[in-house]
Amino acid sequence: DLHSFPTRRSSDLHIAALTAASHTLAASASSDRWYVLGALTLVYALNIADRYSISTLIEPIRTELQLTDSGIAFLTGVALALFYVTVGMPIATLADRANRRNIVALAVVIWSGMTVLCGLAQNYWHLLLARIGVGIGEAGGTPPSTSIIADKFVPAQRPMAMTVLALGASLGAWLGSSVAGTVAERFGWRAAFIALGVPGLLVAALVAFTVREPQRGDLDSARGGARPESLGRVLQYIARHPSVIQLLLGGTLATFWSWGLMWWTPTFLVRSHGMTVGEAGATLGAMHLFAGTGATLIAGWLMALPAATDPRYVARLLAYVTAAATIPSILIYWTDSRAVAVTLLWVLVPATYFFMGPVLGLLSNIVPAGMRAQACAVLLFTSNVANLIVAPQLIGFMSDAFAAHAQVGAHSLRWAMAIVAPTGFWAAYHLWASARTILEDQARASGL
Repeated sequence: DLHSFPTRRSSDLHIAALTAASHTLAASASSDRWYVLGALTLVYALNIADRYSISTLIEPIRTELQLTDSGIAFLTGVALALFYVTVGMPIATLADRANRRNIVALAVVIWSGMTVLCGLAQNYWHLLLARIGVGIGEAGGTPPSTSIIADKFVPAQRPMAMTVLALGASLGAWLGSSVAGTVAERFGWRAAFIALGVPGLLVAALVAFTVREPQRGDLDSARGGARPESLGRVLQYIARHPSVIQLLLGGTLATFWSWGLMWWTPTFLVRSHGMTVGEAGATLGAMHLFAGTGATLIAGWLMALPAATDPRYVARLLAYVTAAATIPSILIYWTDSRAVAVTLLWVLVPATYFFMGPVLGLLSNIVPAGMRAQACAVLLFTSNVANLIVAPQLIGFMSDAFAAHAQVGAHSLRWAMAIVAPTGFWAAYHLWASARTILEDQARASGL
């Protein structure tokens, strides 16, 4: 069979060339998806930094503008959140239909520019309008970002990928705590906003020119789910699937508990434990950067284990961690000891990062591809109403009410936060309950 040898050799070379080309393409695709994840993690970091930096600056802003606790809560949290949650759903609907990369880049430009305007504000109304602008811009960041990542990673890898994205939260919280506190103490609170806003314009250009828009739903077995759906159909889908409802409730209450408490914690440290704004920012900033990053990496490692391919394992793990971390969260605001409070904060702060990425990953798997950005926006809507509107305002109102009693006095904020802290147990219940039907819902949505 010597005559066929050249043909076989040619065929073998052709196959080898095709194999090598496919390996090169696979390596390129793998490299690209991690680059995109890294770029969007940086975007998320700036999102968190610009949103939460003002919580570090509450005391100097409140003092200069002569506001009550409930008044500063409205200015710093509610003003941003009302427009964030209102604009978020239309933008998410657009993200399920249009180029998501462009939406993210434009959103970064808007919220970064408005953060700079916060630093240029000369009175209450200037700052209020600038905060509203920050909220409008930030509404276009996370829903399209999570949708892009879901189309870069296969379903089994999404909880891990979303956990990596959540690293941006710890980096952003460090920028909003330590960097904002240090700049504010040296140059005033206005300079802190400018220092955080300007870099965002450069990141927007990075996203616009280096991130490519992926094919929607290309990595799902259930390809039919890539068709974009209306918000009404998304809400109908949520209402028919118990695990989606429970996951939304669990994620919402977890952010109410954790980030709601974090919003007022810098002020708590200033009032109850005599720290300066810079000291409180540096103390919490280190916790966010090191402990928060460590917790996120541990969560990512756990999400990459073979057991994490079962969504029930992930949901129950989130419930265990949330319930366990609720205990120190209560003690932090009851104790009179500064050392005890700071020590326990090293437990609470990392716990606030543990559930974020996995919840987004689970949610991405239990709704069809054409609904992901909107489903994410629903979670962001409920979560941000909880932790930017309800929690800050509720704590502010309670603090003002308690301050009227002579026996409470300067400790009114401590009492208000101690009352809110046990809600972590409520969040843990819903996270646990989501495991009951999540396996069936995931199979229906993603074909996994």
